[in-house]
Amino acid sequence: MKKFRLDRKVAVITGAGSGIGRSMAKIFARSGATVHLLDINVESVNAVAGEIETEEGIAFAHACDVSDQDEMIQNLEQIQAQHPIDILVNNAGIGFVGNLEQTSEADFDRLYQVNVKGVYNGMYACVPLMRKNGGGVILNMASVVSSVGIPERFGYTMTKGAVLMMTYSVALDYIDQGIRCNCISPARVHTQLVDDYLAKNYPGKENEMYDTLAKTQPIGRMAKPEEVAHLALFLCSDEASFITGSDYPIDGGFIHLAP
Repeated sequence: MKKFRLDRKVAVITGAGSGIGRSMAKIFARSGATVHLLDINVESVNAVAGEIETEEGIAFAHACDVSDQDEMIQNLEQIQAQHPIDILVNNAGIGFVGNLEQTSEADFDRLYQVNVKGVYNGMYACVPLMRKNGGGVILNMASVVSSVGIPERFGYTMTKGAVLMMTYSVALDYIDQGIRCNCISPARVHTQLVDDYLAKNYPGKENEMYDTLAKTQPIGRMAKPEEVAHLALFLCSDEASFITGSDYPIDGGFIHLAP
């Protein structure tokens, strides 16, 4: 008996042009879902859709800035007109390193626009559609910093704390309308963003710094994007139908085992 299938499900994934979003899109498609991929980077999201189609999955690419509410509403309404939406994954997000004094107003506003307002826009656009459809699943990408503090992540921590609380609020308000809402809280995940950050800030010392960051997880390494995507697959599947209003750390022991 096959478990965690998404056959005949329609999933919308933001930030699907790279990293965790790309892995989610590919794994969801392999599990039977029709996936609609939203990303501000048109070239990247088209490439991911092409990879999925090559693997005989069904994927549609959409250029979308999640911080723009009108764009989100327009994209989701167009998708809904073709394929009623079953799943929304609010994955798009940006990072920032800096304490309070190192976080300018422009930095703070940019983090808020993408990481907080982007998630709000996705849910604001999708919840009315899911209500018409008789229910659905929303999965938001939070972070370990939603629950614990780490150095020099003031603005990023603010945004991910907001994602956690929005998740709880939406889960409570729409539980009677068949909408489940959960979030995932990863620790460090090895994506291209990590490699780019190390190359920019620690030229010549990339491997050394990578090992330092990896060892902040008690398990001794960073997560792979596919590991986060498989957790997302479970939470969006019918096997998780009793789960709502929950935050799922995937952190290599970071929250509870780190010194």
